[in-house]
Amino acid sequence: MKKDRNRQIILAIALAAGIIAAFTTRWAFSLKDGEIAKAKKQLESRYGTLQVVVFATDVPAGTIISKDDLGYLTMPAAGLRGQAVETTSYRDIIGRKILAAHREGEVLFWSDVEGGNPLEVGISADIKKNMRAVSVNCSGAASVSGMVRPNDHVDVIGTFDFEGKSGKRDFVTCTMLQNVLVLATGTETAKGGGRAAGLTRNYSTVTLEVTPREAEMLAFAEQLKGRIILSLRNRKDTSYEKELPKVDFAKIQGEIEELNIKRQTSRLAIR
Repeated sequence: MKKDRNRQIILAIALAAGIIAAFTTRWAFSLKDGEIAKAKKQLESRYGTLQVVVFATDVPAGTIISKDDLGYLTMPAAGLRGQAVETTSYRDIIGRKILAAHREGEVLFWSDVEGGNPLEVGISADIKKNMRAVSVNCSGAASVSGMVRPNDHVDVIGTFDFEGKSGKRDFVTCTMLQNVLVLATGTETAKGGGRAAGLTRNYSTVTLEVTPREAEMLAFAEQLKGRIILSLRNRKDTSYEKELPKVDFAKIQGEIEELNIKRQTSRLAIR
């Protein structure tokens, strides 16, 4: 009898503890929900709200958007204005491709849609403040067999034909600019969704992001009888070579052996 009574007491205590824990948990969650609701209300009051497009279902990368894939949600505008697709632009995204997989309930951003926002025509929005976009004639081997792409970084090398002091025609090559951002190749920009693997697109111009002074130098170089060549860099390479010399035939004759010895020594050191 005593054991049964003790067992009943223990069960009663356990039940009471469970009920208290349940109420405590519910109270804690209600407080948390209240804090979230309060923070959301403050954001809405300060920044206003937007009715944005969200995914109504999970979608894999490469999906062509249909109206069945989408829904909408009213959210605080902070961090979303100009980035998220609003319901007023709903028709502009139907039939376009999603670049990455998304889950149900996630907000649809213009950066998720191939081609981006159609209202942002051209590349002017991509040019950094105080910088300029300048296109140079550069195709084929001059652009690393056409493999230079938007968002790559290049060095700009110029070879010029001019009349020397002796009256003879001279050629000189020099590195004009280093570590320059490529904004576009032909009419292809980074917003255009990139390039399929193995596909080479033909273009005859490359658009670079430069300072106003550099833009003047490139414009002058384009008027000379010469050629501009792009040297492709690793995107993580931000190094700068100081005092690169101008190169003519005499320079090649005088340094070619030294350069080759240095290259072979470097290769042996790596091994």
